Amino acid sequence: MLLTESCWQARRAAHEQRVDRWIAPHLERRRRGEAHPVEDFLFVYYSHRPGQLRRWHPGFGTVLGGESARAFLDRRGYVETADGVTAIPERPQTVAWIRDLLAATAGRTAFAGCFGLHEWAMVYRSDAVRHEAWPLRLGRTGTDRVVEAHRIRCSHHDAFRFFTPAASGRNALQPTRESQRDLEQPGCLHANMDLFKWAYKLTPLIPSELVADCFALAREIRAVDMRASPYDLTSLGYEPIPIETPAGKSAYIEAQREFSQRAQILRTELLGYADRAVSTLEYSR
Repeated sequence: MLLTESCWQARRAAHEQRVDRWIAPHLERRRRGEAHPVEDFLFVYYSHRPGQLRRWHPGFGTVLGGESARAFLDRRGYVETADGVTAIPERPQTVAWIRDLLAATAGRTAFAGCFGLHEWAMVYRSDAVRHEAWPLRLGRTGTDRVVEAHRIRCSHHDAFRFFTPAASGRNALQPTRESQRDLEQPGCLHANMDLFKWAYKLTPLIPSELVADCFALAREIRAVDMRASPYDLTSLGYEPIPIETPAGKSAYIEAQREFSQRAQILRTELLGYADRAVSTLEYSR
């Protein structure tokens, strides 16, 4: 697809305007030395900096016309053709690994029944908490009792690795980086937040609009993740989801299923770009 200069510049401006609504408040809090456990999480936990999120890419298969498109040649992964400037796939092992993970996750049935206990397991029987500025809603003893009253089944390695030593052995699974492709499932909130990570790691092959879509979903998921956590964030306007109660469990499952459906749409889009990139890399060998 060939985009005229006016067309791609309009898309770039629209993308920048969209993400500035997320970036500007984060940068202002950072300037003041403040931290927000929900709104800042994606910028702190993931390695994609605000400036990188703002930088627009057209995505694999799109050619940029016009003289100013040549500025993209200063970025990694772009080449000039007879029609204009376009992104090309590189790092074949990385692209293939992400493609395989996305495909494996998309092919599984979503499991809704973990109730966000990963956040509880991260503070179980520990004097340390990850978000020290915010109180535990049920206190330390009450938090420990919730963990002990449930069967934990966390399949996500990057959540599991933050479990306290006392909580690790209580998990039904022992996920590792090597088993990630075999264990991740589309109902997992963290796996669905990670769509943002896989999108930006495939840069510049993924259109920035799709990266932003993944970021937007991850923001919503993070809010539910922390509402269902042991922390009390009511002062920030986040109503708790009390997963220790039947009503809280039902609310969590409902949100989990909705996120799973929305994430599968984005996962399929990402997988399409990754598939085409892998095919191109294999053809060029």
